[in-house]
Amino acid sequence: MYNYLDFEKPVADLEGQILELKKLSQESGSVEMGDEIARLEKRSAEALKDLYRKLTPWQKAQIARHPDRPHCLDYVKSLFTEFTPLAGDRKFAEDEAIQAGFARFNGEAVAIIGQEKGADTKSRLKHNFGSARPEGYRKAVRIMELADRFGLPVITLVDTAGAYPGVSAEERGQAEAIARSTAACLNLRVPMISVIIGEGGSGGAIAIATANRVYMLEHSIYSVISPEGAASILWRDSTRAKDAATSMRITAQDLFELKIIDGIIPEPMGGAHRGPDAAITATGEIIENALQSMAGVDGETLKKERREKYLAIGRNL
Repeated sequence: MYNYLDFEKPVADLEGQILELKKLSQESGSVEMGDEIARLEKRSAEALKDLYRKLTPWQKAQIARHPDRPHCLDYVKSLFTEFTPLAGDRKFAEDEAIQAGFARFNGEAVAIIGQEKGADTKSRLKHNFGSARPEGYRKAVRIMELADRFGLPVITLVDTAGAYPGVSAEERGQAEAIARSTAACLNLRVPMISVIIGEGGSGGAIAIATANRVYMLEHSIYSVISPEGAASILWRDSTRAKDAATSMRITAQDLFELKIIDGIIPEPMGGAHRGPDAAITATGEIIENALQSMAGVDGETLKKERREKYLAIGRNL
């Protein structure tokens, strides 16, 4: 049974009826309900397709935050082999919000950095809901420096509402850590690929997403601030998040049009949470193609192209 979003109620009602009929059919051993079940399944599929054909930016934001959406470690487990996580920033502590280490992708050694939100209450608390503290970004810098030293491509998986805004994080230099992580991305002499798999929120996202190639899943979002935060600033009313989401142009389709990202990864009908394997496989194919497109390019060229890419954003609008 799925966790249905508010706007998915028509589908939830139909799929609830389908489950009840299937249960009754099994208990009674009757096959007479088969036609009715098939009819309802067809209606449900059509209703889902109709809903997802005309999603609003706010609805996409809800999908990007769906609790059942595959997270960083799901991608790592499926796409990479021999993953060896590294912990600690060598200055203060370990930060579980950012998962990082080395692995093999299609047999080739790579560095991986990603934000993990967690899948249940226990793991969400462990990973701080994907909101990293300064030591998380300093760990990311450590991994990037190692990757640069050994000539390994860097792959990042972005999924965060933003960096942790608590007092303790500010006391330990949150802004400085984010800035240094962003600078480390820009200074890499190896290919860097970033995929926004859910939310890409503010500096907490850009700190590991300043890459040669940036991709977004079809229903992910990427913004300088959350819709709720923008609504609170613009209208002093967080309930106007729907209006803010539309005005901010936070969807993959908007950002591709604005030339901020390089491509959109298709999701299964109903979102990545309805077909995680398909979404992860499509992401792997995009990463593979991106790595191939940068194979053999020298380090200084990669670094120059990355810098020019970000300097060009907004110039030709």
